[in-house]
Amino acid sequence: MVAINPLDVLFWTLRRNERDVVNMYNSLSPIMQLATGGNMLNFGYWDDTTIEPISAQENLCREFGMLADLENARTAVDLGSGLAAPAISWQKNFPNLNLYCINTNFSQLCSSGRNTRIELLNSTSTCLPFPSGMADRVLALESSQHFRPYVDFVSESRRILNPSGMLVLAIPVMLNDSMASGLGVLKYTWSSEHYSLDWIRDVLISGGFKVTSERLIGRSVYEPLAAYYTQNRDSLRKSILAEYPSYVEKILHHSIQKMKKASKDQIIDYALFKCVLSN
Repeated sequence: MVAINPLDVLFWTLRRNERDVVNMYNSLSPIMQLATGGNMLNFGYWDDTTIEPISAQENLCREFGMLADLENARTAVDLGSGLAAPAISWQKNFPNLNLYCINTNFSQLCSSGRNTRIELLNSTSTCLPFPSGMADRVLALESSQHFRPYVDFVSESRRILNPSGMLVLAIPVMLNDSMASGLGVLKYTWSSEHYSLDWIRDVLISGGFKVTSERLIGRSVYEPLAAYYTQNRDSLRKSILAEYPSYVEKILHHSIQKMKKASKDQIIDYALFKCVLSN
């Protein structure tokens, strides 16, 4: 049984510094692995043919890779790479791609496996260990909601990209800063920065990027994920309770349902951004 102090979870969520994010993922990401049976740590992109989380997560990776035009890239930097499952998928689909996975979480890097075309680096998104202009792509798949200062992440991404490079993001967002009160329990269980869509766009533009594509796909993320959890809660709960206290599953279930409602009420969404250098 994984022992988690509820106060620790609360402090991780309220402070959200780098150490807190690492502790949170070390303690809670195995829940997603239990619930999905895989190593991808994203919400997934669900369509009419998707019936389980792994397929939804693979769909999101595939959609993201197409958006980033990885077929025509040689060098990509994956920031906040988690257990490197997306990078492994991209490298398999785009065998000419050289990938660098950046993660502040050393434990996750150690659990990421090995691939000769993927370099695993323990570093931060705001101070990247690369020379200027070395990358064709900077990728942040459901990770940059944890980055701060965000302007430093944007600045570093711009620095390491070559003139024809792209910055591509998949990020949960609030649709309006003024609607923060509508988050309810998500204010405490959404363990990341609560960046708004307009704010992200403004930081990207002021940081020297031109947004060439912006899509909101929240209706294909939050609501079908919640429906899957509800339909399969008995079996998922059994798996989770084998490793975690019952209150963890109850909070997870309540948070997923609140996420679904916040999406329907247009408080939150899920944004895909593709950006090029503006000059």
